[in-house]
Amino acid sequence: MNMNDFKHAAAATEEQYGSPTYAWYVVIILLFAYVTSFLDRTILTLLVEPIRETLNITDLQLSLLHGFAFAVFYVSLGVPIARFADSHNRVKLISAGVLVWSVMTAFCGLARNFTHMFLARVGVGIGEATLSPAAYSIISDYFPVEKRPRAFSVYQTGIYVGMGLAMIIGGYVIAVVPSINMPFYGPMEPWQVVFLLVGLPGLLVFLLLRTIREPERKGMMVDAEGNTTISFREVLSFIGARRGAYGYVIGGVAAKSLAFYGVAAWLPTYFIRTFGWDAQTIGLWYGLASIIFGVIGINTGSTVSVWLRNRGYIDANVRICLGAEACLIPIGILASLMPTPELSMMFYCGFIFFASFSVGCQAAALQEITPNQLRAQVSAIYLFCTNMVGIGFGPTFIAFFTDVVFKNDALVGYSMSIAVAFACPIGVFLFWRGLKPYRKCLDLAKQNYAAPS
Repeated sequence: MNMNDFKHAAAATEEQYGSPTYAWYVVIILLFAYVTSFLDRTILTLLVEPIRETLNITDLQLSLLHGFAFAVFYVSLGVPIARFADSHNRVKLISAGVLVWSVMTAFCGLARNFTHMFLARVGVGIGEATLSPAAYSIISDYFPVEKRPRAFSVYQTGIYVGMGLAMIIGGYVIAVVPSINMPFYGPMEPWQVVFLLVGLPGLLVFLLLRTIREPERKGMMVDAEGNTTISFREVLSFIGARRGAYGYVIGGVAAKSLAFYGVAAWLPTYFIRTFGWDAQTIGLWYGLASIIFGVIGINTGSTVSVWLRNRGYIDANVRICLGAEACLIPIGILASLMPTPELSMMFYCGFIFFASFSVGCQAAALQEITPNQLRAQVSAIYLFCTNMVGIGFGPTFIAFFTDVVFKNDALVGYSMSIAVAFACPIGVFLFWRGLKPYRKCLDLAKQNYAAPS
């Protein structure tokens, strides 16, 4: 059997999507889960200097903790977990993942050396691999296609709220919490206490997830006998037949991710080393910038996408991605070359705004051309590529230039500019090349497996 044997089942109606109020309740709970995941994932960013001092490790080793340790299992387990999500209860899957990443975040605070920290970060990645593929699929089953960009955008604000809270909370705790003696462990540095504290909200998220229902799946493809199961080989065949759309869109997002995650990982360190700011100061300002400009950017992007769609641009989501990444090029290059911290932070506010502008559109673009029982798997492949490049190599790309090329810790800002100058033009080119094949895939989706409102 191949993908040509599958046809779209009955189209979903507005009523079949259920109560809009309840659908938004589900999005808010998933948003809360995403906030805690990014809080646990990115708290390390603000703790670079104390961790480096306590564990006696280099910038290159720290970049591996930022990226590779987390990303390798986060992305490699994403596809099998997503395949499970496409045929099993997605809410229960996410609930289990929340417990895993919360416990492993706390274990980061118990690390006594690089190996301990590396293994704990791997555990965080394994737990968080359950969230987004399943969440994208759940949201798609609660909202008709024209309302998904807004729903995805609200969910994706968790990236910036989580990052912002990590900076603000981490900076405050480091400033006010002294070293303590933990029973059965011994002396603990303030950065270790931070990891223990940020692991706690996951327990509340677990309880909240128990209040939401697994939605009925919509937009399914079925064969002549009514079967909906699609093998992974058929999934790859489906994507391969549409590689022009999937490849260019995923590639464009991956390029942006390298620049964004690389800059995000080293931005606090840049302000500390270049301008002499302390962790609490950069944590507060970077945290507020992430929350304010990230939330504004992501919701503005979804609004513009709907506006373009209403004017006949069916490829609005990809157009938003192209334009936003083009804006990142001058802003991202100049941000770390400014003579004062105030000017630099102003540019980084713009960088965060345009980086977030297309985030909801990225997810919506792929969901729109993908049938239901492939959505979590396609999302996982998308996350595999973008996070392996962004989280896996972004921080290390910058650390390589700082440690190996420049051999000077103080020049981390130049390394950040190089990352943007290298990655973002590639992303713009890929999105531009992807516009035409993406429009063709939209036409195929409407004919065969769309679930219209």
